[in-house]
Formats: sequence, structure tokens, C-alpha cells
Amino acid sequence: MRYVIFIALIFSMFSCTTYSEEDLASFDQQIQNHIDSTGLDMKKTESGLYYNIIEEGEGDELIKYKDQVTFYYKGSFLNGNTFQVIDKEEALKFHVNQLIIGWQDALMMLKKGGSIHIIIPPQLGYATKNTEVIPANSILQYELTVTDVK
Repeated sequence: MRYVIFIALIFSMFSCTTYSEEDLASFDQQIQNHIDSTGLDMKKTESGLYYNIIEEGEGDELIKYKDQVTFYYKGSFLNGNTFQVIDKEEALKFHVNQLIIGWQDALMMLKKGGSIHIIIPPQLGYATKNTEVIPANSILQYELTVTDVK
């Protein structure tokens, strides 16, 4: 099942979904409400990704777009329901440019050993695509840790 989600990750990069300003504002308001209700300390990128860098990582260089990263994570919906956990022992390897935009943006803020908490609005995630575990237009949050960069 873990590979099904990553196949969806790769295919979702090739989808071009356009949301209205009202849709984008609604997604953002849902995220803001979640942050306010949980007391999370998050920053927002221009693209709409919310993040909190837990550990930047080691070394001088940030992860780049074409780097291969090894990482593990916990993914959940805003309601707290976990949809997937990839443990450190099951860490996955992908090139950054093969992943959904929200993950690309987050990974390129880190170095090897870094970890980040992110909230991804649909336009930076799976958009209108349905996967086996993630419905279309889902707002997702991840706790992601990078163990290696090549």
C-alpha cells in the first residue's frame, strides 16, 4: 500500500488543477482555523504551504530539486486521523522532483537529518485526485524526517 501512495504522488505532479480564488481562500481558512485551534506555530510560504522546521539538519547545503532523499514520515488529515506512517526502518528514496509540490517545497528547506511539520493545501498536494486513502481536495499534514541526501 505504501507504494500506491507514491505512485499517486508521482502522477499527481502531472495533473494541472486550477482552483478559484474562493477555493484557495477556503482551504487557507481551514488551515488557519486548525492552527488557531491547536496552537501550532507555523509559517506560510508564498505558494500556501504551512511549515514548522523542527530540525534544519546538518551541513552547509540545503536539499536541491534534483537530489535523491531518503525519508520517513507520518501523514494525517487535519482532524488528526492518520492515513499513513512510514517508519525509519522503512524509509523511502525518491528524487525531490518526483514528489508532490508541497513536499518539494518542504524538503528544499532542509538538510540531511532535518525534520519538518507541514500542512499542504490541495493545490500543492493531490488536488482533485483520489487515492486509496486520500480523498480529492484533502488538506494534509506531515511530520517528515530526512535521513540521507545524494
